[in-house]
Amino acid sequence: MLRLTINGKLHDTGNASPTMTLLEYIRSIPNLTGTKEGCAEGDCGACTVVRVANNKFQAVNSCLLQLGQVGASEIITVEGIKTINGGELSPIQECLAGGGGTQCGFCTPGFVMALFALGQSAEEKGDWVIHDALAGNLCRCTGYRPIVDAARVGCMKNISYERHAIEAPPYKYRKENQTFYMPKSLNELVSLREAVKGAMLLSGGTDLGLSISKDRVVPENVIYTGHVFELREIVETKGELIVGAAVTYTEALEYIKRLFPSFEELIRRIGSRQIRNLGTIGGNIGNASPIGDTLPCLISLDASLTLASAEGEREVPIEDYFVGYRETCLKSNEVIKNIKIPTLLDNQMFRTYKVSKRYDQDISSVIGAYRLTIKNSRITNARVAYGGLAPRPCRAKKTELAMERIGLDEDEFVELSKQISSDFQPISDHRASAKYRTKIAANLLIRLYRDLFGSENELEVVKV
Repeated sequence: MLRLTINGKLHDTGNASPTMTLLEYIRSIPNLTGTKEGCAEGDCGACTVVRVANNKFQAVNSCLLQLGQVGASEIITVEGIKTINGGELSPIQECLAGGGGTQCGFCTPGFVMALFALGQSAEEKGDWVIHDALAGNLCRCTGYRPIVDAARVGCMKNISYERHAIEAPPYKYRKENQTFYMPKSLNELVSLREAVKGAMLLSGGTDLGLSISKDRVVPENVIYTGHVFELREIVETKGELIVGAAVTYTEALEYIKRLFPSFEELIRRIGSRQIRNLGTIGGNIGNASPIGDTLPCLISLDASLTLASAEGEREVPIEDYFVGYRETCLKSNEVIKNIKIPTLLDNQMFRTYKVSKRYDQDISSVIGAYRLTIKNSRITNARVAYGGLAPRPCRAKKTELAMERIGLDEDEFVELSKQISSDFQPISDHRASAKYRTKIAANLLIRLYRDLFGSENELEVVKV
């Protein structure tokens, strides 16, 4: 039996499929139709609800979440805010209604929930934070200004909320020909991986969720890793950051912002808050896309992966994990346990740059990542990695060697940029031509120089 609370009421999912989306469930079973379906792929935000976890209110895309992922969860929909607020509209609802923040109204419930989550947080509610909170919600009517104006006032007051105790989710949830496994420990996880051949491994679901919501895939067996303690840990030691494979982007950001600020900026461009509250770095690695956003960064930073199975654990440098187009060295009985990222030494610098058609929430055309070790005004060690230039994310080793032979001079970096074509022969596709990709990768090296060693304010990046 799978249970969750929606707007403070306990629900037994009954005969619902474990891979039914939360959006479909709340609209059809409790008949809470305020939550809308727009894109069904986590881009438009019309389906936004709030999940309460660890005393934090997180906006999430209900179109991507499967029921099995929300067992023992507390969910709040737009209908529930009035109940929580003693039968009255919340401050954000009042401000949206009174300030012209809604027209056709289709997107409004999603905006309300995104801003409700922001209002319940302890963050400073400056304009940058408001825009970040709204980045996952699209409105085709208002032009956004009245919505932002409403947020400036309505998010300043949170609403008292009483938590509801729920029993822990079961080990497995079976309906008809589907079984959804929810292991709690690494031992349970690797035992399942060994026993249930061909099962779908699910973490955040921001990628695999599309196969459910868009392609209507009905997997026979799913193993959900979100409750596995060992995969949910973040450990910082003197020399490295260890991030569990099921840690979300949002949870990792606190550490990455402090240790690798450029990496943090990239992660904020991967997706909206709704996506970052679900998606995991382990999932990005497991997907093995040649344009996976975090992968060049982790390769450049010389990260390694701990792979676990019932037979034990092994450590693999992440650059050796990818062996071809969406192919990895992960064995059929293994899982990614964690990612180990060495922290920067005092004489090391790290930068990463992403080029995409849209600045935010878009798949990259090219990503470059660079870790440089500097001594006596020279580069003594360089790790340069790119995504989007080859069938897999990988290092530019010839460029690295050339970089270690030059000084910190812009003209030499301009010459160095020509080396990229000897490392990669990219293809043309609907995202970018081969010529464009090569030119962008070369130009990013010049940008790297101006960013790290150029005069102050020499480089201005305009976000559009």
